[in-house]
Amino acid sequence: MQSADLGSTPSSGPPGPLLPLTGEKGGIASTGDYIALLKPRVMSLVVFTALVGYVAAPGQGDAVLGFAAILAIAIGAGGSGALNMWFDADIDAVMTRTRARPIPSGRVAREEALMLGLTLSALSVVTMQLAAGPLAAALLAFTIFFYAVVYTMWLKRSTPQNIVIGGLAGALPPAIAWAAKTGALSLDAWLLVAIIFFWTPPHFWALSLLQKEDYAAARVPMLPVTSGAQTTRLHIFAYSLLLAPLGFAPVLSGLGGTLYGVLSALGGVAFVALALRVLSSRAGESDAAQNKPARDLFGFSILYLFTLFAALLVERGLGV
Repeated sequence: MQSADLGSTPSSGPPGPLLPLTGEKGGIASTGDYIALLKPRVMSLVVFTALVGYVAAPGQGDAVLGFAAILAIAIGAGGSGALNMWFDADIDAVMTRTRARPIPSGRVAREEALMLGLTLSALSVVTMQLAAGPLAAALLAFTIFFYAVVYTMWLKRSTPQNIVIGGLAGALPPAIAWAAKTGALSLDAWLLVAIIFFWTPPHFWALSLLQKEDYAAARVPMLPVTSGAQTTRLHIFAYSLLLAPLGFAPVLSGLGGTLYGVLSALGGVAFVALALRVLSSRAGESDAAQNKPARDLFGFSILYLFTLFAALLVERGLGV
């Protein structure tokens, strides 16, 4: 559901727990800690892309039921985020950027995160069934399962293709919202899914280049850990070449208009150019020189995806 995370190669097989984390450090959890379990920043992207999927879908829809459907997706994203934090507490305790999260810091017990995740996940699917029917509810249930079980419990710890395959979970919210409004799926709905799906690997691989040592220490087989930085840079560039025309495809299908066409074309060119800078980085350069292109691409990738979906929201929602 979340849109998912160099050098020595990790040991074979998924690592066991690195620390026995059960909240035994005695910290006092705040409301903010429980909100953090839901990964609110990731949830905001999920909700935004789902909202665009709902608005872009044909038909008028029902405002109340539409709100309930988007809320169900948000709850499902939060539930899957809590399940991810429950299972990944051992990894989070090792990585610099995650060790202050509620579970590894000892403020929230793993059992609490598990129960919160299961409860919210079930509530989201039931809400979606009541608001939008079986297709949207089934897609939501599949997305939560795929992120929490297939990606978190299996792919993340077993293959460098974890982000590629696992990215499906973060790509499906627009299709879920589309199905909630129309009761069916169309080519345009799958185009939105495909854009996010092919955006995810270069986005996260750029981040993994910046945090290679963290992933290696946690024994997470991200591509820079298993294959090296240069291979990762080549993969980033290859995916950018696929993403740029795919980002323009809604114009050809009629989903995107002039505004979307201009922004997607310019954004696609910029994405490829930044990916080429990443590819041109060399091992002999300083860490700062190597990291800047990856950092720039990571930041721009967020802006790129937001711009595409915002343009659709403006065009389809306001009739521009």
